Formats: sequence, structure tokens, C-alpha cells
Amino acid sequence: MEYKELLKKAREQLPKSVFEKERFEIPNVKGHIQGNKTILSNFLQIADILRRKPDHLLKYILKELATPGEIKKSGSVMIGTKVGASRINEKIRQYANEFVLCGECGKPDTKIEKEDKFTFLKCHACGAKHPIKSRV
Repeated sequence: MEYKELLKKAREQLPKSVFEKERFEIPNVKGHIQGNKTILSNFLQIADILRRKPDHLLKYILKELATPGEIKKSGSVMIGTKVGASRINEKIRQYANEFVLCGECGKPDTKIEKEDKFTFLKCHACGAKHPIKSRV
């Protein structure tokens, strides 16, 4: 096969999202303070946009904020202390930089993959593979 044919074939196998130029935006959390707790109503939507398991994202945020919390049956998240939305948004952005966005191309087309004892962030857009700390 000619080089150009091979290149065309490889390009056809890439996901369509690789060619989209839209900017990746993480929505801000929506929620309210209820007594001495913080309730987030759109947490599952944010996890869905990041294409990560809600449990993984929540575990990271709770660890970073050093507070207890849980996902309720209603789909909302209850955090055990009063936390401002700006702090939660900041932690979600940190999470995205560490566990979602590719370090090479900056695209969000990544997956967390485990190989033996190691965890990697594999990019489906550029093919990069970076080890990540499985500290969550």
C-alpha cells in the first residue's frame, strides 16, 4: 500500500470527535447549602461530560477538600461541609487536567486504562499514553 492510502485508512479509524474543533467546556456546579452540608444537583452531568465514573470524580473531590460526602439515590451529591461553588469548580478543573485532558494534544478524548499495576491516561485523538497516579 502507498503511504497516502495507509494514512487515509488510519484517519478513517479515528473517532469523529477527534476532528471536531469545538472547545471542551466543563459546566460549573449547581447546588446549594443546606444546613451545614453542600448539595450539588448537576454532579452526574459533569461526570458524564468528563466521561468518567461519578465515583472516581467524587472520590478525588472529597479527598482534595478533606471532607466526607456521597452520591444520593436522587443523583445529587451531598458534601459533609459547607463548600463554596468556586472551590468545587477549581477541584473539578484540577481533576480534568490530571485525569481527562491529554498532556500532549490537550483533547478530552482519553480513557483511563490499567495495565498490570500501572494506570495510564490513553488519548484516542493523538495516541499518547501517560502514566497517572492512581491516588484516587
